[in-house]
Amino acid sequence: MRAFMTENTVPLRGVQACVFDAYGTLFDLAAAARKCLDVLGYDDRLTALWRDKQLQYTWLRAAQERHTDFWQVTGDALEFALETMGLEKPGLRARLMSLYLTLDPFPEVPNVLRKLKTAGMRTAILSNGSPAMLDAAVKAARLEPLLDAVLSVEEVGVYKPHPKVYQLAVDRLAIPASAGMPTQLRHLGCKLCGATGTANPASVCRGLLIERLLP
Repeated sequence: MRAFMTENTVPLRGVQACVFDAYGTLFDLAAAARKCLDVLGYDDRLTALWRDKQLQYTWLRAAQERHTDFWQVTGDALEFALETMGLEKPGLRARLMSLYLTLDPFPEVPNVLRKLKTAGMRTAILSNGSPAMLDAAVKAARLEPLLDAVLSVEEVGVYKPHPKVYQLAVDRLAIPASAGMPTQLRHLGCKLCGATGTANPASVCRGLLIERLLP
């Protein structure tokens, strides 16, 4: 996540809350594999395949209305990735799953959250992750004082990008609707939380969903 404001970008005027995705935005997905270099070496293909399959499983489950929590999906995706890459070594799956609970945050994350809080904005996570997974990650990274809410899709029982997920953030953060607010904002390296056609557009424009678009 690079600095999201420069002199040439649209200011975050009127924005009252910044809502972050967790995995890949605040927390570094590659951190688990990096801590298994003794087994995996410096090969990032496992992380990429694991993540791709993890997302595919959430999309399929949402489309088929066959919801299960993200811990199960993450384990299923890891099993697929390990089998595909011929890495079915004793104890590796359990080791990687344990490390996934305490993924390292990207180095700039605490400072970005701190600056947003200082600026008077509410900050939150909105994630596919289960409550237990998110609680473990936030506590390990010591981000609790910097977040006003940690929201899991488990509250609505369906994965992103279902509109119910984004409405959850709007409702929980009590972002007020305003007829005078624009219905779209330029990206600023961010993704407008109403991009999926969710909620009241004027209300959603008071908040941003932040996703990491740059490595």
